[in-house]
Amino acid sequence: MLDIAEELNRWVGQGRDFAVATVVAVGGSAPRTPGAALAVDADGTAIGSVSGGCVESAVYGLCEQALRDGRTVLERFGYGDEDAFAAGLTCGGVIDILVAPVRAADPARPVLAAALAAAAQGRAAALARIVNGPAELLGRALTVRPDGSSEGGFGAHPELDRTAAAEAGAFLDAGRTGTLEIGEQGSRCGAPLTLLVESSVPPPRMIIFGAIDFASALVRLGKLLGHHVTVCDARPVFATGARFPEADEIVVEWPHTYLEHTSVDARTVLCVLTHDAKFDVPLLRLALRLPVAYVGAMGSRRTHLDRNARLREVGVSDLELARLRSPIGLDLGARTPEETALSIAAEIVANRRGGTGVPLAGAHTPIHHDATTGPADRTGPVA
Repeated sequence: MLDIAEELNRWVGQGRDFAVATVVAVGGSAPRTPGAALAVDADGTAIGSVSGGCVESAVYGLCEQALRDGRTVLERFGYGDEDAFAAGLTCGGVIDILVAPVRAADPARPVLAAALAAAAQGRAAALARIVNGPAELLGRALTVRPDGSSEGGFGAHPELDRTAAAEAGAFLDAGRTGTLEIGEQGSRCGAPLTLLVESSVPPPRMIIFGAIDFASALVRLGKLLGHHVTVCDARPVFATGARFPEADEIVVEWPHTYLEHTSVDARTVLCVLTHDAKFDVPLLRLALRLPVAYVGAMGSRRTHLDRNARLREVGVSDLELARLRSPIGLDLGARTPEETALSIAAEIVANRRGGTGVPLAGAHTPIHHDATTGPADRTGPVA
């Protein structure tokens, strides 16, 4: 539900009652991942999505019901021969959806409100909710902050809250959303529990080195993918707000000097578009030794071979060079800056998600490579 935090935070501030349906787990070819949410307020206004259209009407009705009776329920939707075109997933997938009311008098509302406010304001927080277990515990929530402090709890046993807070903190550190199983002994409530942990973290960084025309198109694609985009170039005449109005940050500095002191993490992508040895070599020598998600460099195949030779001369190992995506991007036959930016963005997504980059038509690879283990992998009833 943190994926629609900005709007839900406004609803909370306006004192609205609403119900929120959240994808808990998926199996097979399901269109949305755990954490995706649809919310409906008391006036019938709906925001978000849980299935890309497959089961939206049925889930909308469940939200209305939850607002009327105040009950939290876990529902499963999936493909069936007899009801393939009823409230099911005609794509062949299975999804479990938690539907919970969030009304003014509900004890969990302040906890949810804290997580929504953090997410809406771009602050890191994790929201843990019980999504499978005793009916009276469904939907109970706990919010965890990066410093380890927490708010709320499950009301079953203090040890359960401590365990959940520690596990949710680990999810938050990794920026992950997914489910967590706690056995009967660990739950302290006489039954095993499943928690959904949703992490809200600041947007991943995209740092583009080289204030060229291709960079302008890549800025737009980076923003579309949800990155915080920085453009860095040593030439002040090119690195300007007028040339890159959509960039979050423009830095006039030698690229390797900037990279030495700026903050990066395991989600950061670095796109080197300068294709000039005096910039590229010191920059890539540093970049290939940082724990970032992606390092790509623009240039022809001749430029690539020359650059690799220069990098080896300054001590870059073959193992480090193997991390370099060069020439940058997937083979789309791109010509224009926009097409080239699309090929780079496609490679970044494929690298992040484990995709192959080959056409889906005629292939036998999964469409969703990073689907979380879900209902199709479980035994026994869920709801």
